[in-house]
Amino acid sequence: MGEVIDPAGPEISIGTAATGVLAKAKQAMEARQMANAVEIQRPGEQTAVAPAAAMTPMEMLDRAVSQGASVETLSKLMDLQERWEKNQARKAFAAAMSAVKAELPRIVKTRKVDFTSAKGRTNYQYEDLAGIMDQVGPVLSRHGLSVRYRTVAEPNQPISVTCIIEHSDGHHEENTLMAGRDDSGNKNSIQQIGSTVTYLQRYTLKAALGLAAAADDDGSKADDTGTITEAEREIILSMIDETESDIEKFCAALQIESVATMPAAKFRRAVGMLEAKKKKVAANG
Repeated sequence: MGEVIDPAGPEISIGTAATGVLAKAKQAMEARQMANAVEIQRPGEQTAVAPAAAMTPMEMLDRAVSQGASVETLSKLMDLQERWEKNQARKAFAAAMSAVKAELPRIVKTRKVDFTSAKGRTNYQYEDLAGIMDQVGPVLSRHGLSVRYRTVAEPNQPISVTCIIEHSDGHHEENTLMAGRDDSGNKNSIQQIGSTVTYLQRYTLKAALGLAAAADDDGSKADDTGTITEAEREIILSMIDETESDIEKFCAALQIESVATMPAAKFRRAVGMLEAKKKKVAANG
């Protein structure tokens, strides 16, 4: 028997060889996992399986607790969870408001005022607060929204009413208007406050929801030549102050000489202009 000669070549240790085998096995396993993650429909066409959903902050927090994370880490995750919940609530509110506006009916004015005073005859129709809520309340509730008000009536100060639209997930938005006490007619001091509060509740609700009325606005006369009421003038002036608007430019845009002489027919347009500027200012910080 002849002598066996080992051909020349690099020496490979058993450890190195084992490492190579393990590396190849790992590559083969990864290749099989990749093949399982892809469904081949036709030659040249592949559809990847959708990736797993991202973890929510609460899931991250649960995992951190189970792994014994530090108090500092847990505190940061709790802050992240709070911000995440607020953002989700804001999105839910926006979706609900969008759905509500698509279903809101046109408001019908069912109440009428007709009297004569030293200033002349006053004759107009308006929608009362109960009538508005009868129409919009069921729509709001159906989409998880509710309405409440915050009122401030300090002595010798304009009355402030804030309409708050709130979603069941917690997010809410506010709309505020101010006006002086309604001293028209023979009202006592309590009735003056009550009249202004009810008036502002109607207008803040209409502004918050973007409601349209089926007839002319409050305060318009039978011949549509009258000016806005004292309460309406206070609303406009307070909104001008709040938005830091130039009153001369404001009057020029409405083609009026002054706020006091504003025609009643232009009141809603004026409120809409100032509301738009108020939202723009708030958006710009």
